[in-house]
Amino acid sequence: MKSQINLLNQLQELILARDEHNQTGDGSRMDALDESIDALVSKLEPQPRALYQRLYKKDHVVMTPMVNGSCAVCGMHLPISQVQQVRLAKTIQTCSSCGRMIFYEDDSAPRSVAEKPARGEPRKTGINRFSAEELVIADLKAKNPAEAVRELAEAMAANKFVSNPAALVVAALEREAILPTAVGWSLAFPHVRGVEGGGLTLALGISRQGIDWDNSGEKVHFIFFSVIPTAVSVFYLRLMAGLTEAFSKQENRDALMSATNNTELWKAFMKATRYTIR
Repeated sequence: MKSQINLLNQLQELILARDEHNQTGDGSRMDALDESIDALVSKLEPQPRALYQRLYKKDHVVMTPMVNGSCAVCGMHLPISQVQQVRLAKTIQTCSSCGRMIFYEDDSAPRSVAEKPARGEPRKTGINRFSAEELVIADLKAKNPAEAVRELAEAMAANKFVSNPAALVVAALEREAILPTAVGWSLAFPHVRGVEGGGLTLALGISRQGIDWDNSGEKVHFIFFSVIPTAVSVFYLRLMAGLTEAFSKQENRDALMSATNNTELWKAFMKATRYTIR
C-alpha cells in the first residue's frame, strides 16, 4: 500500500500545483496538468481511488501527514493502535475527525522549529505574521534557482525557523519540476508543502542580476520562498495572490530593488504589502 500512498501524495501535489497555476498563472499549463492528474488517478487501486474521489469533492487537501501522533490538518490525536498502522502503511488510514487519509512522514523531514509566541505577546499583522527581517536578503548571490532556494532555506535555518535546509532545497526543486513557480513580473514563488510543527514561513530574496527560472526567457529578480504546513495549503493560495497583486505594480518592485540592505528591504516589503496581506 505504500506505493498507493506515494501516488496519492503525488496526486495531491499536482492538484495543488494546478490550483496555484489557476490562481496566478496564465492558464497555459492547465491541460497538461489535467492530463497528468488523470494519469495518476488511473493508477490508483479501486479502494483508494474511491476514497480520494469522495474526499476531493469536499477539499483538495485529501492527504495529511501524522505529526506527534496527530492529524496535521485538524489536530485530532490518533489512538496508539492507529499510529502504528499509519507507520506500517499496510492499509489506508483515515482521520476519524476530518476524514483525510493519513501518512507517516519520516522523522528527518524538515520541521518548523520557530518559538511559539509568548502568552500576552501582541498579535502580529500583515506580512509580519509569516516573515521577519532576518528572512530577507537584499542581494542574493545565487546564479540559478537551486542556489536561490538554498540561500533562503539556510537563512530560515540559521535563524531557527526551520530544520534541515538541505532537505527543503531538494523538496522545493522537486516541486519546481512539476511546474515552475515563476509567474511573471520577475516574481517566483518556490515552496515546500508539509513542513509541520508551526505556521507558514516566508523568506524573500532579491537577485540583482536576475535568474533564468524557466524557459520563458524572462529573468526572475524577486524570489518568495515559503514553507507551508499542510493545514494552510488553501490559505497559501491567498497569500500568493496578495503578493502577486502587490508586486505586479512597478513602483513596489522598484522599492524593493532600491533597498541597499536587509533592513531597508524589510521596510519596503512591509510597506508594499500593507494593503494586500492581512
